[in-house]
Amino acid sequence: MNQDLRSKLASTEMLILDVDGVLTDGRLFYGSGGIEIKAFNVHDGFGLKKIQQKGISVAIVSGRESDIVEKRANELGIRFLFQNIAEKKEVLPELHQRSGIEPQHMAHVGDDLPDVELFKSVGLGIAVADALFEVRKSADLVTKAKGGEGAVREVCELLLTLQADTNK
Repeated sequence: MNQDLRSKLASTEMLILDVDGVLTDGRLFYGSGGIEIKAFNVHDGFGLKKIQQKGISVAIVSGRESDIVEKRANELGIRFLFQNIAEKKEVLPELHQRSGIEPQHMAHVGDDLPDVELFKSVGLGIAVADALFEVRKSADLVTKAKGGEGAVREVCELLLTLQADTNK
């Protein structure tokens, strides 16, 4: 990992996450009566709690809307939740205003084309291993793990390790 990437990770104050394909494996399950089911990785959740305890804020920005995402965000103590957002970079002014964190100190984890514009607007763009080729090509970092299979935990561990190294 080059020094520029290390510096960006070490200076990250907020982690922004997509949902489908990042916090989940991207598959959508519908039951009778319109019930939507999503599977979240418990290891990702633990990592998100750990980085919040160390002072890194977390936001969720999703192109879809789902009650289950709101429930998961509440379980994890995530205060910044934006759903049904077509142009993800449009949330940055509100995120900055509500958090006081400058976009260059934000990192975004994504997997699909709507995430690319947000990559360009924050300090660090991170693609999950199974993201579309164009998204991986646009990212500063690509995880080893796939979305919904520990990619978020991998990012959390990187943030914690590099920020701890910086604070020594």
